[in-house]
Amino acid sequence: MKIAVGSDHAGFASKQTVIAWLERNGYAINDLGPYNEESVDYPDYAREVAFAVADGLCDSGILLCGTGIGVSIAANKVKGIRAALACNPEFASLARQHNNANILCLPARFTDPATIEQTLHNWFSSSFEGGRHEKRVNKIEPCC
Repeated sequence: MKIAVGSDHAGFASKQTVIAWLERNGYAINDLGPYNEESVDYPDYAREVAFAVADGLCDSGILLCGTGIGVSIAANKVKGIRAALACNPEFASLARQHNNANILCLPARFTDPATIEQTLHNWFSSSFEGGRHEKRVNKIEPCC
């Protein structure tokens, strides 16, 4: 499974935690930047990750910024993307199970490394339940 990963400068240090966890757990990684802590614009990296997932180049994505809000808004502008902000491991499980999310967004300034790792574990251990959730997810697609 290939995972696209991106962040802004605020999420850069936590992105290293994500990459290390992914490597330890055998995932292929497409690190789309940034590659240092210099100030950058989060929409640029959110788009890169979102297009990598939407175009099928990667199976899913992980985005980080200070709050996770900006990257989730930006990624969700790309057709076919369901980016979910997960402030804790339970949110990650539910985002997969109920929303069929394909990009996990993390709040780097508000999440410690141990919580990030548990959130990743929950994300990758969960899958879409379908059923009653499927008709709801289908209504999320762009309408205009």
